[in-house]
Amino acid sequence: MNTIVASGVRRREARAVRRAGAAMAAGLAVLGLAACQASATGRLERADPVTPSVAPAQPASAPDRAASTPARPAGNTPETWRLVFNGTFTGRALGTAGWSTGWLAHGITPPVSQPELECYDPANVTVSGGALHLSLIRQPHSCGGKARPYTSGMINTDGKFQFTYGFMQARIWLPGHAGQIVNWPAFWADGQNWPKDGEIDVLEGLGGKACWHFINPAAVRGNCAAGTFDNGWHTFGADWEPGSITYYYDGRAVGTIKSGITHAPMYLIVNNATAHRYQIPVQVPADMRIGYVRVWQHPGQRSGS
Repeated sequence: MNTIVASGVRRREARAVRRAGAAMAAGLAVLGLAACQASATGRLERADPVTPSVAPAQPASAPDRAASTPARPAGNTPETWRLVFNGTFTGRALGTAGWSTGWLAHGITPPVSQPELECYDPANVTVSGGALHLSLIRQPHSCGGKARPYTSGMINTDGKFQFTYGFMQARIWLPGHAGQIVNWPAFWADGQNWPKDGEIDVLEGLGGKACWHFINPAAVRGNCAAGTFDNGWHTFGADWEPGSITYYYDGRAVGTIKSGITHAPMYLIVNNATAHRYQIPVQVPADMRIGYVRVWQHPGQRSGS
């Protein structure tokens, strides 16, 4: 986010703290999966799904069939929205004005958490056919002090775009098998001071299901959506407002969280991870495709770099 030396030092220190907390992140992922599977009387706090107010949108057969950018997000009630981030992938390479590759560093980087089996390689981030491809392949590499059997792709807007409140939405093709999402693909938002600032998981493939969560130091709250979301184009969104986050899959509201909601600025992340944990079906190679990533805000809500 900053260009002066002192700010750069603070950012490197913050990144070191976040990497040191990777084990905690892995533990929270386990809790998130438990939230999907536990009963309502379980010890982990769980957000109940909400009744859809609109009919589900039909998945398109292409990354983005619309000739023009929609005036507002899919499924949200009519309100005043302005588009503040429009990440599309119609060229031949990733647009680096809005995106970086890897996990908070240049070149080949370690994954977010130690249990993951991949290193993130910029070569696994490609653009073709109007979509971004994050390719998980069998290619042994060492990163984060550990040899890993695979490389994959990640993109993020850290230092280039962040926002406080708004509607984030992505159109994604998730690789799958027999009705299950394979590996650990995710579309999420993170703050600069994790976990204090919170983490908004719009979509996280866990145990073969499409799951949504909000994580802060107090708890992991969320659930997994009913339905099949693999091997087809689907939209995944979250309306982050003061005091609440409502999650939308294919224009249908699937859940709302109203406890401990962050007000810290967040940046966007999309990645295609995998791990032999959390009941994740591992399948390699696997191609996660993204048609667009967009953020809308109400007038007066803040965004920037």
